[in-house]
Amino acid sequence: MRSGYIVAPLLVSLSFSTAVAAESEPRQDGPETQGSIERQNFIKKPVSTSRTNTVRSEEPEQVIVTGTRDPSQTAARSVSPITIIGGNQLRSTGMTDIREALVQLSPSISREVNGSDQGSVIDALSLRGLNADQTLVLVNGKRRHTTAAIAVDASSQQGTTPVDLDMLPISAIDHIEILQDGAAAQYGSDAIAGVINVILKSNNHGIHMQATNGGYAAGDGFTTGENLNAGFKLGQRGYLNISAEFKHQDRTQRTGIDPRTGKNNDLATGQPQVTRESIEANFGYHLTDGVELYGFGTFTHRDAERWAFLRAPSTTAADGLSGMYPNGFEPVETMPENDYGFTFGFRGKRLYGFDWDLSSTIGGDHDTLADYNSANADAYKETGYSPSRFYLGNYSNQQWTNNLDIRRGVDIPFLYSPLNIAFGGEYRRDTYSIGAGEPLSYYLSGAQGYQGETPEDAVNASRHVAAAYVDFSTQIVKRWRVDLAGRFEHYNDVGNARTGKISTRYDINRYIGFRGTASTGFRAPTLAEQNFAAFISSPNYATGQIAANSAAARALGSPGLRPETSTNFSIGMILNLLPRLHINVDGYTISIKHRIVDGGYASGARAVEAYSAAGVDTSGFAGDESAVSTNYFTNGANTRTTGLDITARYSSDFGQYGQVDWDAAVNFNHTNVKDIARTGEGTPVLNAQQISLMSTENPANKLIFGGIWRRGKWNVAVHEIRYGHTTSNLTFVSGSNAFSTTDFYHQINRPRFVTNLEVGYQVFPQLHLALGGNNVGNAHPSRVPSFTADYNNNLYDTLSQQLSEEGGFYYLRADLTL
Repeated sequence: MRSGYIVAPLLVSLSFSTAVAAESEPRQDGPETQGSIERQNFIKKPVSTSRTNTVRSEEPEQVIVTGTRDPSQTAARSVSPITIIGGNQLRSTGMTDIREALVQLSPSISREVNGSDQGSVIDALSLRGLNADQTLVLVNGKRRHTTAAIAVDASSQQGTTPVDLDMLPISAIDHIEILQDGAAAQYGSDAIAGVINVILKSNNHGIHMQATNGGYAAGDGFTTGENLNAGFKLGQRGYLNISAEFKHQDRTQRTGIDPRTGKNNDLATGQPQVTRESIEANFGYHLTDGVELYGFGTFTHRDAERWAFLRAPSTTAADGLSGMYPNGFEPVETMPENDYGFTFGFRGKRLYGFDWDLSSTIGGDHDTLADYNSANADAYKETGYSPSRFYLGNYSNQQWTNNLDIRRGVDIPFLYSPLNIAFGGEYRRDTYSIGAGEPLSYYLSGAQGYQGETPEDAVNASRHVAAAYVDFSTQIVKRWRVDLAGRFEHYNDVGNARTGKISTRYDINRYIGFRGTASTGFRAPTLAEQNFAAFISSPNYATGQIAANSAAARALGSPGLRPETSTNFSIGMILNLLPRLHINVDGYTISIKHRIVDGGYASGARAVEAYSAAGVDTSGFAGDESAVSTNYFTNGANTRTTGLDITARYSSDFGQYGQVDWDAAVNFNHTNVKDIARTGEGTPVLNAQQISLMSTENPANKLIFGGIWRRGKWNVAVHEIRYGHTTSNLTFVSGSNAFSTTDFYHQINRPRFVTNLEVGYQVFPQLHLALGGNNVGNAHPSRVPSFTADYNNNLYDTLSQQLSEEGGFYYLRADLTL
């Protein structure tokens, strides 16, 4: 790829694209943010502003809506650790989707090096070392639906169906609030690790456009992202804010020399090819001075293509497909996807002294699975014909959530501030379905690359959830604040859950404060975890999933699934010892019981028998029976995660030489796996590899430090990211231990350093240009030995959650305001 590939598309797109000039300089306050917060908190005005905590702080007094139902709560005075990341910060990272931007900005957030199959398309992230399903994602405070595509392959995210952040246009975001604390008592299931609340823009004027174009040091993976955001007034009583976004990323290739061909021609490892279009709207209209109609919604269409492992001519001959593919072939999995989420509601204030919010949210995700450049080897052997394209089936889910939230402040004589009382209820209906593929996609060995879903795998599942909560918060004395919350939930399929939370903060003086939280939480098994089934074959192995509640799984010892439960404790210290220096230190421990894992493992004859019970015929698989394996989800273990978060910010003014905003943040994290469950035969349901996926694949620590220098029309941002060590247990694919489920190669991944650099210039008041690079030194994860990679298709440890395997990404960005 020639060097001009970054610049040319930018010049074309400048005529119709991108964001506010001021947005190129990250900030957390300013007119855009303040205007959005004012509208977001229509019913959340302070009951009393005369009596507040007194730790001195020059941080922005930004009102937060996450982790509290007190309308006067700010980030600087929060009783729980909360990080605010401005939309401008996200967009100035050079990343065109939210997850990749958050990984650059928050040390407590990590991601897999690279996923496989449909899992590689989903933007899943880890918060505090837990998996993606254990973090709740909200949009404007409302629960966001999850993806329908489950992460199938062995990884730290195996079995998850998280909220796909790539389905939210980054241009629509005003800011993100990250609550790093258990919050199930406030929001219900999934909020074990914390909450990510995406706050949408609501400015009523201005047009902001942005174009970002870039590619990787290897010369591949060209990425372009163009977005538009505009605000409008709805008469004198409302606003409408809309965003539109286009993104395309080319695939990358990170494989080695294939010993079968002597060439580097396997495209299976690397990022998939993705094209995405998304739109978003957010509006509010005051019907009266006391009642507002509001709504917001997103719709995204995404086309993704993922290359499966190469079938070399020798493998093709062994499968009897030489007549169809004499030179070998490489199947390509496709996943066209439609995702939507819409919320409408009314909120008001001073109704018999109460503020209220009544809303309904519906969202869903529909994925169509197909592949091309493929074949059914058994059909070809029997008839001399096989299609090259297959419809493999579909996954769908939908979530309909209805909420009523009521709040009032009550003056009580012996309390320093009014007692904030909040209570409410929620009703939710979840549905999940798997649709079967065409018959030849699953007949005998099925389609190469990814076998189609069988009629036996097809499912239509649903459940009903009802919940009620109550929340109290107040300042007992001038420097002591206490928040209490309790919640009850009923699931018609897994029973009841009761959770509680107490948080407190005490400010010793203007400079030092302490805070702490104790809470219980839970996570209900997802409908996908209970019902998903699939079968995948490659040239060298066959593997798949059987439904946890199926007869096949019960024959292997599955007892069915029950909810995870958690206990969270945290303690923190807030230091504001100097006027422009702000330090937060928060330690935590998260204990999870009955953790749901993909741990009901069987191989060889037992796996073949289980597949037969599930209606899957493995007789056409060309490999050895020992290379056939299966899994089912089970409550496999208890875990305890302990860690420490430290953040610091400082501002320096060098007069005529400019200003520098310094920042540093570090997360230390360790997970211990214990009390591993056993099958009916007395065998542990987790092996060493599955234990390491939960405990040692996440970096032991992650440090981000650097600063942003501004002088006149120039700005320069430099940040260093250090990923701590990880360890993996990798599967042998050759030798005496090939495909062993008990013996693994112990891979130690040393710490890795990444440097991010951006130089920007304000060409004129409406236009800002920036040239930058993420991982400018082109660092990569640790290499793995060839005997752990099928035909040398993996160069790096893709199970680790350190830096991406893609290497350095370099970009040019233009920001325009009209």
